[in-house]
Amino acid sequence: MRQEHHYAMRRDNQLIVLTHLSQLITLVIGFGSLILPLILWSVNKDRVQEMDAHGKEIVNFQLSVLIYGICCIPLIILFGLGILGLIILGIISVVFPIINAIKASNGEIPSYPFSIQFLK
Repeated sequence: MRQEHHYAMRRDNQLIVLTHLSQLITLVIGFGSLILPLILWSVNKDRVQEMDAHGKEIVNFQLSVLIYGICCIPLIILFGLGILGLIILGIISVVFPIINAIKASNGEIPSYPFSIQFLK
């Protein structure tokens, strides 16, 4: 027989804030802005209240940034529009995780602009 463990959902705003800020790991090591939050979300989504909703928003945002970044590459040929797009994406991908970490610390729902809803 298989034993099932039922974990009580706990409230942990600090972990949720850390999950939002974990997107900034790319600034330190050059990658991981999708991987680290994905790991934190998948491990804690059934244990921490509201982690599932926050994690989905983060993953949707990071996947969207990745797709937009890929779309900017061919646009570099067109008058450098792709470079401008990549600069804007870079700014957005730093600013909004910080804004949403602050919102999460206050118990508010995060919102990421131009985020494609892959996970609902």
